[in-house]
Amino acid sequence: MNISQQNWKTNGIRVIAPRARDTGTPETKGMNRQVAISGSRTGSTALWAGTNHIKPGEITGAHHHGPLESIIYVAFGTALMRWGERLEFITKAEAGSFLLVPPFMPHQELNASDTEDLHCALVRSGTEEMVVNLPDLIPVDDPEWITF
Repeated sequence: MNISQQNWKTNGIRVIAPRARDTGTPETKGMNRQVAISGSRTGSTALWAGTNHIKPGEITGAHHHGPLESIIYVAFGTALMRWGERLEFITKAEAGSFLLVPPFMPHQELNASDTEDLHCALVRSGTEEMVVNLPDLIPVDDPEWITF
């Protein structure tokens, strides 16, 4: 089918309002993920997208997203991100920052604030969410700060 044969009215832009997001995603301690776009919910053929919310002072569980590459956009608040085999690296991302998380990369999000919520937008390179929680990962006590 070429572009001129598409029915753009019925197969065009989709809007997923905040109230239409779904919490039916794999859970990780300390965060509230919500899916907006996926293959099963909206017919996406290449991407998964959603949000996460982390309460003030919260530290999430260590996890990775298997073979999926992830992009995190910090919409509100300040995130600390730890990563590595033992979460031995750490960086800071303020509102307006993007983070790129490679496939299979163990990581952990921390809300840097004790008073403000952390809200992020998420995009993954597959059509469905994949989360592998790493409850047995023992992080280093003093991660190395990386500044970008």
